[in-house]
Amino acid sequence: MSEPAKETSETWRKGYGPIVHNDQTAERVRALATSGHIDPESLYRILAAADRLTSAAMWTVVHMTYASRVDLSGAPLPAEAFKPTPEGHTGGSLNMVPAFVGYLAANAITAKTRSWLMGQGHCVAAIEAVNALTGDVSPAQKGRYDRSEKGLSQLAADFYSYAIDAGGNAAVPLGSHAGPNTAGAISEGGYLGFAEVQYVHAPLPGESLVAFLSDGAFEEQRGSDWTPRWWRAEDCGLAVPVMILNGRRIEERVQIAQQGGAEWLADHLKLNGFDPVIVDGRDPAAIACAIIEAETRLGGFAADPGRTYPAPIPYVIAETVKGFGFPGAGTNAAHNLPLGGNPARDEHARAAFNAAARALFVPPGEIERAVARIAVHDRQGREPESRHPLALRNLPDPDLPEPDWTTPGDPPDCAMHALDRWFVRVVDANPGLRPRVGNPDELRSNHMGATLDRLRHRVNTSEPGVADAIDGAVITALNEEAVAGAALANKGGINLIVSYEAFAMKMLGGLRQEIVFSRRQRESGQDPRWISVPLVVTSHTWENAKNEQSHQDPTIGEALLGEMSDTARVLFPVDANSATAALRSVYEGRGQVACLIVSKRDMPHRFAAEAATRFVREGAAHVDGEVTGAELQIVALGAYQLEEALKAAHRLRTHGRRVLVTAMSEPGRFRIPRDPIEAAFTAKDDELAALFPPDLPRLIVSHTRPEPMLGLLRRLDSGPQATAARGYVSRGGTLDVAGMLFANRCSWAHLVDAAAPLAGWSRDDLLAPAECDAVDGRGHPGDIAAFND
Repeated sequence: MSEPAKETSETWRKGYGPIVHNDQTAERVRALATSGHIDPESLYRILAAADRLTSAAMWTVVHMTYASRVDLSGAPLPAEAFKPTPEGHTGGSLNMVPAFVGYLAANAITAKTRSWLMGQGHCVAAIEAVNALTGDVSPAQKGRYDRSEKGLSQLAADFYSYAIDAGGNAAVPLGSHAGPNTAGAISEGGYLGFAEVQYVHAPLPGESLVAFLSDGAFEEQRGSDWTPRWWRAEDCGLAVPVMILNGRRIEERVQIAQQGGAEWLADHLKLNGFDPVIVDGRDPAAIACAIIEAETRLGGFAADPGRTYPAPIPYVIAETVKGFGFPGAGTNAAHNLPLGGNPARDEHARAAFNAAARALFVPPGEIERAVARIAVHDRQGREPESRHPLALRNLPDPDLPEPDWTTPGDPPDCAMHALDRWFVRVVDANPGLRPRVGNPDELRSNHMGATLDRLRHRVNTSEPGVADAIDGAVITALNEEAVAGAALANKGGINLIVSYEAFAMKMLGGLRQEIVFSRRQRESGQDPRWISVPLVVTSHTWENAKNEQSHQDPTIGEALLGEMSDTARVLFPVDANSATAALRSVYEGRGQVACLIVSKRDMPHRFAAEAATRFVREGAAHVDGEVTGAELQIVALGAYQLEEALKAAHRLRTHGRRVLVTAMSEPGRFRIPRDPIEAAFTAKDDELAALFPPDLPRLIVSHTRPEPMLGLLRRLDSGPQATAARGYVSRGGTLDVAGMLFANRCSWAHLVDAAAPLAGWSRDDLLAPAECDAVDGRGHPGDIAAFND
């Protein structure tokens, strides 16, 4: 080692502030110094800078929690400089600082911008503090947050300021979790556990991702154990999980700590195919070395022509103490407010804060020199971390082949089969878009056999005669969150999620995380450019009648209709053509999650090609009857609902009544918009009136529960005397389709019964006595089951 390098290494070896380098880390750094990645002197300069940046960022984090301003002279803060009500996930944020700075250091050492993902989004203070110090902030934050005293004071004052503008929007570009204004963030990380099942599916070949994970979330979402089962050198980028093992949840130790700590976790990970390495999570150098070593190991495996799966995925266990570097470390209090008192009012807490801040303080000149050694993007000719590849997804428009449309009058067909055939054509037409199909179970049973034969279950060992393959693109596991995560994370490709309707509810948290983040990007003036992801729910409430009521649940569509309809679409196709048109419409969109409720039984063809496209584009279409002279409108959402509506209309017409039957494909287009973005998506008043004539009595029959749909469609509602709704009323069991319709008062006869008072008719003129008795629960369901006029 040259004399300058030795001097620099000795400077680094001394550590800085609370950062101490143990012998194991020193040995790893020495090995890295001779690896050829970088000359030793430059390496030690970067690592010494990382120590100082880490200490400065930890100092900034604790000010963000407790103080309304900072003092870059390092002087103790007086009582009036502290927040009246401090707030912040302080312990986890303190632990994230060395990890994130270690990631930056690894990038500087190797002249490579890796992507990053943080599962524990509540630790955002760490990211914002480091970004402000390095100057790598988002456009919305530029000029507001920087490493000056004014900029860092603004950062501290804005954190948990709860500031709101006149429009009800956050008035500062900083939140309690990672958000669109957090430079480089691609997920809020508000739902612990979803990053764990997504990160392996995110990077494309040639890309690298560092995923910061939580030990508590590891216990929440065990599907993350399957990462080695899914990673393939052929179609995946390098993925390096880094667990921040601080040993505590909010109110107790994590199970890992109870079972034996890092060594126990390492043994557990080995059993699941990982290649774990335990490092000092308090030291950015240890994190940097581990990231580089992990990539080297995984890259070596990928380069081996004789490789076999599962891949030994390197897994970095960054062992630390919750809240390291500040009073209260290792206690439950470290999660949020570790001092145990408010420095604004408590002299003891104020003294403890100032003493701890003094130990973390880095003079501004030292910070400047540290940033100059780490933020070297321009000199290395690479993008800053805020513009990593996963944050800049902008795919070309996919090639969407013209569907093989059916013709009305053809024999009834299965809408799922139609989707299946067309999706395979889409995959074949877009070889540059990596496909992922999330499948909890029974893809072939759900009539997606062509997709399964084309893409195959991903397995480690193929079985003869089975539709599986080592490079299969169908991610199958009886864990709805994990398989949905495979599609949601694949923002560099084209995706499909298929599920039983009832069990898609287990995906809701993951879906909502994507919806919320994407919608907030739109609100911030950003434009998410990943191809929208469809969730097809089939074997649904009405056709899953043979199973018990656990299999009969329309809640997923109802829940997603609660989100902003421009980003969370819910569609009700009624036949093969409209189902294919709906899926094509989804793939034409960007940054949306769309739920398609699709029947898997053969259903009549109701829309020709052009009509089906218009039905989806406009959100509704008249199917039967004339607008002019209509006495009643029946609005149907869902295939089975449309068939019963047509039967009811036929009965009414035989008695001289003029009925208009309208199918609705996307109810979110007809809601009262809640903000300007949603208003641009919803139907204008004249468009609404053309489809739903005002002052016309109206019966809505819905695949969902009637009450939420009636509330959503308030623009169609003329009051209880003129508008009624029917739908699933939470009745079911081991029934057939007719039985489900009867039990939930949605058979054609029940619709006639519901329509009569709206239009001022007597139901006794419209239904036979036996049919009336059946509707009233006195007769036999069989008296209306066989519709025959």
